[in-house]
Amino acid sequence: MAIDLPESISRYFATDRERDAEAVVQCFAPHATVRDEGRTHVGRDAIRTWKQDTASAFSYTVEPFSMTREGDRIVVTSHLAGNFPGSPVDLRYLFAISGEQIIALEITP
Repeated sequence: MAIDLPESISRYFATDRERDAEAVVQCFAPHATVRDEGRTHVGRDAIRTWKQDTASAFSYTVEPFSMTREGDRIVVTSHLAGNFPGSPVDLRYLFAISGEQIIALEITP
């Protein structure tokens, strides 16, 4: 099912699908944070490393299928499938956006 995501979030998922870590990083503000698997990555360099490590360790697809708002965050629930333990799984991507950039992303089960 196609959902109408804000441009910055749509761009994040599109660039991730292409495995383009540099393009993914450009979706984020310079001092953005990403929380995933119990670790926090702060700033574009750390986010780039996180994305490169994930892309090189696993093959996966992410299909967003639901969007809601929780306070000032946009929550996108996505189906994640690939060659990682526990696949497939539905995850919640909690985005905070400022202007056209992501300032925070938290990925939770």
